[in-house]
Amino acid sequence: MTELSFTCTGVRADRYAAGPTLVFRLRITAADAARVHALALRCQLRIEPARRGYAPEEAAALTDLFGERSRWGSTLHPLQFAEVSLVVPGFTGETEVDLPVPCTYDMEVAASRYFHALRDGEVPLLLLFSGTVFAGPGGFRVAPVPWDKEAPFRMPVAVWREMTETHFPGCGWVRLPRETLDALLAFRSRRALPSWEATVEELLAASERTPMAVGERTAP
Repeated sequence: MTELSFTCTGVRADRYAAGPTLVFRLRITAADAARVHALALRCQLRIEPARRGYAPEEAAALTDLFGERSRWGSTLHPLQFAEVSLVVPGFTGETEVDLPVPCTYDMEVAASRYFHALRDGEVPLLLLFSGTVFAGPGGFRVAPVPWDKEAPFRMPVAVWREMTETHFPGCGWVRLPRETLDALLAFRSRRALPSWEATVEELLAASERTPMAVGERTAP
């Protein structure tokens, strides 16, 4: 069986992708300069939050994910970030390839909330590999990529922010149920508000003028 090793050497934001996309650079090495005809690769990317420190402001923003800081010893568990596939062309000995990873800025997704909470520094990631390797000097031999193949990588927070600013400049993104959107649209139409930003600001101002009791809800 051809022994493979994986290293992540860098990451960049794809400024020309149709949607938010990070591109990780992978170096793949075959032991003994072996010939690999093709590699059907799967990669799971996981956030390892316990492998970095957090400023007080970051810790406050992460409360909804991990609870109060005093509990982080038992709650700071890994977060699933993405899972992607890639077909690597044939190579001998070593090759480098780009691994595109489509991303979301949906704040209902735990990974997005985690990234959004960070102000600077790096995101500790672990890339876990599996798949199928087609190798052999005199024909094809098919073997699985062992499940223990992995590569740690520390992604600069600035790269994530560059990606989100490219596609959502100065904005965030919130997913709402259709019924809520319809109610917001009706409220906006009744008030003749010029934008969604103005609509939300009007609702926030109204809530400050009339504080709600616990459990009370107001209809638009």
